[in-house]
Amino acid sequence: MFVADDYCFTLTDATIAVIEINFVKEFKALVVGKLKEAMLYQKKQDGRVFCQLCPHYCLIDRGKRGICQVRENQDGLLYSMVFGRTVTQNVDGVEKKPLFHFYPGSSTYSLATAGCNFHCQYCTNWQVSQMSAEEFIELGVGASPEQIVNAALESGCRSIAYTYVEPTIFFEYVHEIASLAHSNGLLNVFKTNGFMTPEMLQMCQPYLDAANVDLKAFQDKSYQKFGGRLQPVLDSLKLMKSFGIWLEITTVIIPGINDEPQELADIAGFIVQELGVDTPWHITRFFPAYKMENVPPTPLETLYKARDIGLEQGLKYIYFGNFLGQGNQDTNCPDCGTVLIQRRGFEFIKNQMQSHQCPACETLIPGVGLS
Repeated sequence: MFVADDYCFTLTDATIAVIEINFVKEFKALVVGKLKEAMLYQKKQDGRVFCQLCPHYCLIDRGKRGICQVRENQDGLLYSMVFGRTVTQNVDGVEKKPLFHFYPGSSTYSLATAGCNFHCQYCTNWQVSQMSAEEFIELGVGASPEQIVNAALESGCRSIAYTYVEPTIFFEYVHEIASLAHSNGLLNVFKTNGFMTPEMLQMCQPYLDAANVDLKAFQDKSYQKFGGRLQPVLDSLKLMKSFGIWLEITTVIIPGINDEPQELADIAGFIVQELGVDTPWHITRFFPAYKMENVPPTPLETLYKARDIGLEQGLKYIYFGNFLGQGNQDTNCPDCGTVLIQRRGFEFIKNQMQSHQCPACETLIPGVGLS
């Protein structure tokens, strides 16, 4: 029974069915009006499409979506369902990405859509990363690439960050924003899981200036729990390095998942051997979240042990995340120990460098825009 103003009436089953059909038609029309044909896919003769955006390489039937849940096959064409809409837009310090050797103290215009190509059980943004396309259409806010870039410029930001969820899955949106950002003097940064194809990186690299990449573990069985695989992430890291993209690495250390000393040594060793001793490593404390609320926080001694392991492997810049002890986020000269950039958590305090050099011993400090 429906009540409207002073009227009361009862609907028959047939009438309800008609209303439901019309609602579905109108909803689909609403969605189609916001779609954009995807990049990086192949059409198959049987109507399926082969997505080449990430290493899942989804083969998608008509009317179905890929693992990310935001790319849909409609009548043999692949569409992005998240182009031109965001679930969040914020001005952040670039340190929150975290990027500590990339224009420290600058602001970055951060945005995200819905969706992800991983399904991490400890995701702190799961309400967004696991959001359905239907929920996104309802809750997302329209924002053209031009509007995003203008908002970043008006906010005084140095860069635009594609973050909070995996930026690979909204690549079409990223690509248009990023190219426009560069033409307006803005830089582009990713906070990413690194699970992307070489084809995607090849198209993105002219506009991607820096990335913080989650190297979540060094065992494939762990990556399978997160919904991915290890090797494509390692391949992406090496390719980004070869492209000259500034890289920083984050590892959330999770008890019982990736906290064994040998695995931590393997992660640090890979960074040293393939990315270089100057690559910052952010070792981050795990806290219970999402589907892992029964797992205890990372013991502080595990973080200290991980830092010791990283130093033994040869890394020069190691930072703690989710642990605000004094000096844990400062950048120190690796030669004389002078505090060069002081931070409190992700808050930038002071930069004492001069021309990328330590003022005390003139050691060159790697990074982009450090002084």
